[in-house]
Amino acid sequence: MPRNVQRGFTLTELMIVVAIIGILAAFAYPTYTSYMQQVHRADCGTALLQLASAMEQDFSRNSNQYRDILTTVPPLFAPNTCPIDGGGVATYTLTVTLPAAPLPQSSYTLTATANLSGPQFSDPCGNLTLTNLLQKGQSGVGKTVAECWR
Repeated sequence: MPRNVQRGFTLTELMIVVAIIGILAAFAYPTYTSYMQQVHRADCGTALLQLASAMEQDFSRNSNQYRDILTTVPPLFAPNTCPIDGGGVATYTLTVTLPAAPLPQSSYTLTATANLSGPQFSDPCGNLTLTNLLQKGQSGVGKTVAECWR
């Protein structure tokens, strides 16, 4: 006579599996978030270098004077957000800062400001900067410029 054997998982076994998945996710998510912030920073660092190159090209065409090529009509460098290819969520906004005096403008600072409503809101590097002398900077606390610009 065949026995009626029930097969399946008990509630305890199922809860143990859910707990293990939760513990793994608790370690994996912060690592993934940190990695994605690093990827976005690297992408925007490249965009700042491309913008600096465009600024230098415009400098040689514009009587050896810098100007904000993001706000010229039409803009000579677009878009003013990272990623510059237009794909994905904008993680940074690019700006050009020119000194108030003396004229003609002989220097600039490019800034990539982290969009706080996006994936960079908790990035320890904060905003990235680049000057006409290619001096790199960052506004965050806890990381060095070299760590933020790699």
